[in-house]
Amino acid sequence: MSASFEYWDDCVDAEDIEALWADPEVSTEWLDAGEVKGEKIHLSRDPDGQPYLTQIEMRAVAKIVICRHFESQIDPDMICAIAELESDRQLLATRYSKKTKETTLGLLQILPKTADWLFRELQYQKYEVEGNPGLLFKPFVNVYMSAAYLKWLSNNEQQERSEEFVVRAFKGGTKKAINKSTLPYWKRYLSVKESLPSSKCLGDGPSADHASSSAPTTNSTVARIILPKHFSTRAVRPVSGHLSVCFTLRFSGFATWLFGAAVRLQGKEEFYVPIAEIISKRFVDYPTADWLYKELGYKAYKVESAEDLKRPFVSMYFGAAYMAWLSEYEGRERSPKFVVQAYLLGPKNVGLNEAGPAWLKFEEELSNYEDIGREQGSCVII
Repeated sequence: MSASFEYWDDCVDAEDIEALWADPEVSTEWLDAGEVKGEKIHLSRDPDGQPYLTQIEMRAVAKIVICRHFESQIDPDMICAIAELESDRQLLATRYSKKTKETTLGLLQILPKTADWLFRELQYQKYEVEGNPGLLFKPFVNVYMSAAYLKWLSNNEQQERSEEFVVRAFKGGTKKAINKSTLPYWKRYLSVKESLPSSKCLGDGPSADHASSSAPTTNSTVARIILPKHFSTRAVRPVSGHLSVCFTLRFSGFATWLFGAAVRLQGKEEFYVPIAEIISKRFVDYPTADWLYKELGYKAYKVESAEDLKRPFVSMYFGAAYMAWLSEYEGRERSPKFVVQAYLLGPKNVGLNEAGPAWLKFEEELSNYEDIGREQGSCVII
């Protein structure tokens, strides 16, 4: 049942590749990452080397599957939010339950026996999954079978069911859909769904209303990582938010990491913010990271203790999330000066003139990063 994918072509059919290329957001992301139409497309990999889908790719797969087989009866955002919660969009994710002695597979962590039942009893037979659980690691197969299960749940016992019932039943089974044990999952689902990048492509489901003006609004931008040629993978996990956050990494000696964060506020030019040159500590403390994870739905990395923030990608991710939140502190769009100083000093410590010593230090360091994206031996990674 083991699987190993290096390219999209290893886990999807040719028609699926064409459908993905036809999605404007996917084609833009792939072309910006250096992919070439007609050649094999690299899968993104996280810092641990595991293949995963970007949020743009995940949404495209969900929309294609729903359009082909479910006549837009399922919200793509439901598929995407569950994939975030269940697997972090990792294709090869598995989870073994000691209680049931069963293992869930793939993007939405569906049970092989559930897929077999859907194939055999409900005639969802686009893919020959019965007795072939390894197929569930393939993105279109997993989304197809999971969407079929969600559709069945939506009319469980011939009753039209609410979104809450469907999501909680997907997690815990129909008997636990109203049990308190699945309530935390429902709350996390709402948080993650709200944080998903919005999209203007045809076939999109309704977008969730933002529950709090203090939380960062989202768009379809993703974090871009500029890595030297030492690195062969083309992506780390995207950070979604009102800011387009771009980390710049340089590798020298024994894993010495220097980076700055480039923020682009809507309607303003992009510039690099060399936070790393000003501070020598982790980018956020654990209480802040824990709050961002639990309350604002930044779930790309798990953070269970301060030790987790010693991992550079984790620390950078939550630093970017905090910066996104600061960009709309107290429900107001904030200037770059405010964001930088609030990041370094705390938002309540920023003076009215927004040009204190922290900003001046930032401007000094900024000049060192103006042309870093053009450095020889670097490549832009999406």
